[in-house]
Amino acid sequence: MTDGVFEDPANTREEILAATYRCLRKYGYADLTMQKIGNELEQSPSLVYHHYENKDALVIACLEYLLEHFEDELGRGRVDDPRDRLEEMLDWWFATDVDDDWHAFLTTVLELRAQAVHDPDYREHFTRSDRVFKQSLAAALRTGIDAGLFQECDPDAVAETLQTILIGAVLRRSSTDADAWLEEVHSELERYLESRVYKN
Repeated sequence: MTDGVFEDPANTREEILAATYRCLRKYGYADLTMQKIGNELEQSPSLVYHHYENKDALVIACLEYLLEHFEDELGRGRVDDPRDRLEEMLDWWFATDVDDDWHAFLTTVLELRAQAVHDPDYREHFTRSDRVFKQSLAAALRTGIDAGLFQECDPDAVAETLQTILIGAVLRRSSTDADAWLEEVHSELERYLESRVYKN
């Protein structure tokens, strides 16, 4: 979902952010160091420090870069099939047949989000990130309503509900070994959309 963002870094800054992203997935937040990022770049960590004062400043810059890319993608695209957009999103978050890289991505998101409990900079980022993702969900819902494909509903309230459940799913699947619940919750969300959003 995010790997393509870093496929072709345009400058040193983007190379550092790409290396940071790869290291986060390899080592997680707690074991991430500027030295490891320098090693990933095959450069001295002094190069990293030249651009970013510490690990957290770099990680937040990486998160912001990913979010800006997502916002840009949203701005260029339009929702041709709002139901497919919602279904694809749910399928992605509740997938059970996934590889290690996918799990690494989810674990990284959860670990970084946990920093927001005590760190105002992370809190500010995730507040903005939640707003952006909620708006993308609400936009798909509004498109479906305007096209007569969805029932009249409150797009913002439905988007908030979906997003809160998805964040909870990330927490649960990243912190437990059980996954039998994934299909059950996915099916229940589908029933929610059938009764609250979709037109039969």
